[in-house]
Amino acid sequence: MIGVAIPAHEERAHIAAAVAAVQVAAGHPALQGEAVEIVVVADACSDGTAACAAAQGAHTLSLPHRNVGRARQAGAELLLARGARWLAFTDADTLVADDWLAAQLGLGAQAVCGCVWVRDWSAHGALAERLARAFESEYVPVDGHCHIHGANLGMTADAYRLAGGFAPLCTSEDVALVHALQAAGVAVAFSAQPRVWTSARVDARAPAGFGEALRSMSRALVLPGRGAGAPRAV
Repeated sequence: MIGVAIPAHEERAHIAAAVAAVQVAAGHPALQGEAVEIVVVADACSDGTAACAAAQGAHTLSLPHRNVGRARQAGAELLLARGARWLAFTDADTLVADDWLAAQLGLGAQAVCGCVWVRDWSAHGALAERLARAFESEYVPVDGHCHIHGANLGMTADAYRLAGGFAPLCTSEDVALVHALQAAGVAVAFSAQPRVWTSARVDARAPAGFGEALRSMSRALVLPGRGAGAPRAV
């Protein structure tokens, strides 16, 4: 079985679409009908995120921690207990490609770090076009990249266990896990083949995460003497 874990904090507006995209990826012919289970971990939610995810067909867990590392860990542990051989991770404001799971597994690696694409820059208003250009000039999604995103991550169950799972961090839990995988001798593929489209929202969930990086880049664009050549986003 393939397991997909999605942490969520106040994500009622996005979670149904995120789950639906994973469900489409679960039906890819390259998976040859293998079962795919999705768990949404509603972490400190008061907006009905869990109910919305359940209505879409996902398993749900509810936690009070407001800690993305603990949320991802809880989702992974549930999926492992249900027999998952491969764990894939994405985010609640992210839409995975139809071949996302097939692309992860098709690489034949013990773990996979994918890239992210941004589907809509409009939340940044008048800066949207400049921010998109600045981001695209700095972030190049190619095989052999060096990016790590919890929105596009996958690994074998054995690799996850060997690395000790997600640490209870409120940010950069994905980076910590990948570094633990590498330290444990796990072969990690950094590939642009598994694709996901995430939001460019301004209400970032994780401190020092992708959303906050975009906000920092946006602020840099309006500083005196700064143009499209903004600091690297991720």
